[in-house]
Amino acid sequence: MLSNKTIFLAQPRGFCAGVERAILIVEEALRIYGAPIYVRHEIIHNAYVVKDFESRGVIFINELDHVPQGAILIFSAHGVSQAVRIEANNRQFKVFDATCPLVAKVHTEVVRLKERGYQIIMIGHRGHPEVEGTMGQVDSSIYLIEDVQDVAKLHFEENALIAYVTQTTLSVDETLEITKALVERFPNIHAPKRQDICYATQNRQDAVKAMVPQVDLVVVVGSPNSSNSKRLQELAQSMHVPAYLVDDPSQLQGEWFDGVQNIGVTAGASAPEALTAQIVEAISIFSSGTISPLQGIEETVNFSLPKELLRAA
Repeated sequence: MLSNKTIFLAQPRGFCAGVERAILIVEEALRIYGAPIYVRHEIIHNAYVVKDFESRGVIFINELDHVPQGAILIFSAHGVSQAVRIEANNRQFKVFDATCPLVAKVHTEVVRLKERGYQIIMIGHRGHPEVEGTMGQVDSSIYLIEDVQDVAKLHFEENALIAYVTQTTLSVDETLEITKALVERFPNIHAPKRQDICYATQNRQDAVKAMVPQVDLVVVVGSPNSSNSKRLQELAQSMHVPAYLVDDPSQLQGEWFDGVQNIGVTAGASAPEALTAQIVEAISIFSSGTISPLQGIEETVNFSLPKELLRAA
C-alpha cells in the first residue's frame, strides 16, 4: 500500500449546463406533477442519475407506444426527431423538452441549410441518440460519417451546395482530421460556427491534457454509454497513461494503483459531483494520499428552463 499519494482533480469536470438543465427539468416535473414521469431515452447517459430517478418514479422508455395517452413526457438532453415530436403531439402528451440548447441550435441549423438547398453531412457516432435526433430533423437524407475513411465514400453532383454539422459532444480536436479531409475534397463546403461545438466537451478534454503530465494513472467518472466520458478515457490513453472508466466505486480495483504515485480524476459532462466524491473517497482507501484540485476554466454558462415548465411551477 502506497503512502503520500496525490489525487489530482481535473478542472472543469462533471456536469455541464445542458445536463444540469435536463436534470432540473425532471426534478421540477416530479415536484409539480408527481410520479410517474416518462422520459424518452435516458435523460443523460449516467447510470447513477438514471437509477436515482427510477427509484423516484421516473420511467425511461425508448418508444412512445409505452407511454399512456395524456401522460407527462420529457425529451432527453440528446434531442429527438421531428417524427417523435409529431407522435407525441398526436397522442396528447404533456411534453417538456430537455434537449440541450446547443443540440437544439444544430437542429435549427440543419433545417435552415436544407431549406437553402444544401446537402448535409453529419460527423458523429452511429446510433447515438443525438445523432438520430439531428438527422431526423429533415425528411431527406443526411450523410453520416464517423471517420476519415467515410469522406472518400461521399459523392455529390458538381456544383452541389454542401455543408457539415457535428455531434455536439465531439470536440474540435476529435473532428479536426475529418473536417480537414472534407475541406480538401469539397473546398466550398459550409462549416458550422466554432461555438456550435459543445464548450464543455472541449474544456474537459483540455483539462485532461493539462493533468496527464502530472499523473501515472487516470480515473474517469462516467458510464460506458457516455460518449464524452469515453473520449476522456481514450484521450488519456493516447497520451500513454493508463485510464479507467468507472461509474461506481465498486468497480475500482486495487491492483490499478500498485506502484502508482499520482492519480488523476476527471468526470464526464453527465457525471454528478456526488458520484465523483464517492469514487475519490474509495480511491483514498488504497492509500493515505492527499487530494489536490487543479486550476482550470471556471464555466459560467447557464441555460433557462422551458417556459411551459416555469409557468406550471
